[in-house]
Order: sequence, then C-alpha cells, then structure tokens
Amino acid sequence: MDRRKFLASSLASSALAVSSASGQQGSVTRPREFYHLRRYTLQTGPQVAMTEKYISDALIPALAKRTGPVGAFRLDIGPETPTFYVLIPTHEPAIAGALELELNLDTDYVKAAEPFWSAPASSPAFLRMDSSLLVAFEGWPRITPPAKGKRIFQLRTYESPSYRDHIVKVQMFHSGEFEIFKNAGFQMVFFGDTLIGQRMPSLTYMLSFADSADMDAKWNVFRNDPAWKKLSADPRFAFEAIVSNITNLVLSPLAASQI
Repeated sequence: MDRRKFLASSLASSALAVSSASGQQGSVTRPREFYHLRRYTLQTGPQVAMTEKYISDALIPALAKRTGPVGAFRLDIGPETPTFYVLIPTHEPAIAGALELELNLDTDYVKAAEPFWSAPASSPAFLRMDSSLLVAFEGWPRITPPAKGKRIFQLRTYESPSYRDHIVKVQMFHSGEFEIFKNAGFQMVFFGDTLIGQRMPSLTYMLSFADSADMDAKWNVFRNDPAWKKLSADPRFAFEAIVSNITNLVLSPLAASQI
C-alpha cells in the first residue's frame, strides 16, 4: 500500500474509532484545544527562585486574562533538573504563536516580568527555554484538571520511527486505550499530537496521581488488564515497534498552577 492510500485508510479508521470509543472525553464535536508547552531549563541556584517567581507573578496572571487553565510544574524525576514546564491551552494555533508579542503589550505583565526579562548576562534567569505546539486528540479534545490537593503528574512522550507508525499509535488510543486507562483509574489530563517541536513524530500526554505509590499501583492494573494485552497484540498495532522511544517525566505542580 502506498503512503497516500495508507494515510487515507488510517485516518478514516481513526475517525471511526473516535466516534465509537467509549472511554473518550465527552462529545467528538467539541473543538480541539492547542497546547503551547514550554520548558525552562535552569541551573541550581538563584535561577530557580527567579523563574518560579516570573511564572507565578507575571506569566500566569497575564495568561489568566486570556486563557486557562494554565499548568506550571517542577520536574522531580527526569533528566536536566532543575526544569520547569508550563502548559498553555489555546483555541487557535495563531494565538500560541503570537502569545509573546501580545504579552509584551500588557503593562502589568511587563512590570512584573522585568527582573526576569532584564537579568544580566552574568546572572541569567534561565539557561534555555524551548517550546512545542500540540493539538489535542479528537477523543480527548480539552484539558481535564485533577482535583486540587496533593498530586503528582506524569508527562509521557512517545516517539515513532515513521509518520505511519505515529498515526497508528494515535489510532490505538482511539481504539480502546482510553477506556483501559479509565478502567485502571488514571486521571487523564491531556493528550496532544506534536505539530511543532523536537524529536518528531511524537505525541505527549499527561496523567495525574495522588502520589508515587498510587502511580505504580495504577500502572500495574493497566499492564495486567486483559483488554490491554488484547489491544497490544492486535495485528493492527503489533505489526512492528510503532513506538521507538518513550520519555517519562514525573512532575509536581507549582503553587500557582491552575492544573
């Protein structure tokens, strides 16, 4: 089967799966969000407090006038600590692209962000900031924040060796994996397909748990679910290794996080 026919067939099958998946979020007619996911890579020391203050006192209050809920997280388990992540939902990709320009017209934001933005080269506020743009899955079109209180998050990214395999993996979520997650008791926060970013093709999703013991217990339920064993052995998804690399990060929310 050539690439064009395969993509048409896969997308049609995926659309059918979305319409029938019982574990999906709400109605498939709801508009899909776009996610601007920022990562601030820091150096241990003053950068941590300065960047957290910028996120809490400048960025989130300014974003709250325009969109929400905005998530802000500290990396607890994963490479390149200390690192902060900020998750910004929008309804249009153009909004995400023009966000920085718009924020710089907000006088309250500019004033609150001044120490962060004007940090001298001898004492910068951060090492690097990078961004990615994602579009929500059709079967999970909007962020679902967990209840407030003690909570941790998993941010998981699946890279695929080809766009074909990536499409098949997205289709797999819409063909029963959402329901298996639900049966395992996972609090699903968002699922996004990477439009712009590093290490594509890839998808990223976020789950929430009460603590690490809760996380381990629910993943154990997931792995042992007969429905998962059946789905993962389905020839539609098991014809080759459709995921070539998984990045698994454990995060905790900053005090100002709305997620």
